[in-house]
Amino acid sequence: MVKVIASNVRKGNVIEHEDGQLYVVLKADSFRPGKGTPTTTIEMRRISDGVKTVITVKTGDGLERAFVEEVQHEYLYNDGENYIFMNKDNFDQIAISGDLIGDQVMYLQENAECDVLMFDGKALSIQLPARVTLTIMETEPVVKGQTASSSYKPATVDNGGRVMVPPHIGVGTRIIVNTEDGSYVERAKD
Repeated sequence: MVKVIASNVRKGNVIEHEDGQLYVVLKADSFRPGKGTPTTTIEMRRISDGVKTVITVKTGDGLERAFVEEVQHEYLYNDGENYIFMNKDNFDQIAISGDLIGDQVMYLQENAECDVLMFDGKALSIQLPARVTLTIMETEPVVKGQTASSSYKPATVDNGGRVMVPPHIGVGTRIIVNTEDGSYVERAKD
């Protein structure tokens, strides 16, 4: 186990909590008020039984981060309740439940490479690439002359998610989306 300060805990990290159980971090937000002590709120899921919990700690407090192995896998398909990944080195396949993947499931694309976080030979969670390329399926029409505006409009992408995009982006345009927060990055260059 490695000690890390609470402000450095990120989504996907595995930490050992005070109860001795391992938890996968689903979300970590730091809050720095003008006066008072900065805090970090961590939403996490217990690996053993899937129970979600939220803790708030001082930003400078130390937490025990578990040593997990990151093994590169390729996402193959969804069999209805599990997501099947293949180890690129030895071609072994593993099934990971949708509960462990969480809201990241919307960014899984067939044949996409991602890291599977393993602890004692058991899959805990996945780490997606930082960015994915998606296609706009539905959005408001492009308004001529509105390309310099800093406003954004909602768009539906091919994975079913919603992304706020600049006004000059139209249906059929391929865009790059940040998998961490689901935000628009740029128009794809292909």
